[in-house]
Amino acid sequence: MPSLLLLAIAIVIEVTGSAALKASHGFSKPLPSVVVVVSAIVTFYLIGIIVNRLPLGIVYATWSGVGTALTAVIGVVVFRETLVLWQIAGIGLIIAGVILLNFPIKPKTDPEPRRNAGPIRP
Repeated sequence: MPSLLLLAIAIVIEVTGSAALKASHGFSKPLPSVVVVVSAIVTFYLIGIIVNRLPLGIVYATWSGVGTALTAVIGVVVFRETLVLWQIAGIGLIIAGVILLNFPIKPKTDPEPRRNAGPIRP
């Protein structure tokens, strides 16, 4: 399975667990409590696989950033929480940061590689 798809699945599972955490009312409701625990285990298992395929910093930033933004959206849509302008702007900045982190860049290449050029002489 492609790494980015696996990361997206891990994020969705993590956000599901976060929503279940709120719905569990302090782990007093059994079904949401089980969802929290299972989603945490599955999420960390998947992240463990993904960090062996992609750079750790990119994986963690994407997972936490997108997860945070989606959790905030779930809070508004499902739990009727409110966000003020500054909070919405903050979520926008998180998303912008994740996009910038994942933006493809070309590494600088030396036009004249110095492989096997011999010893450096003064």
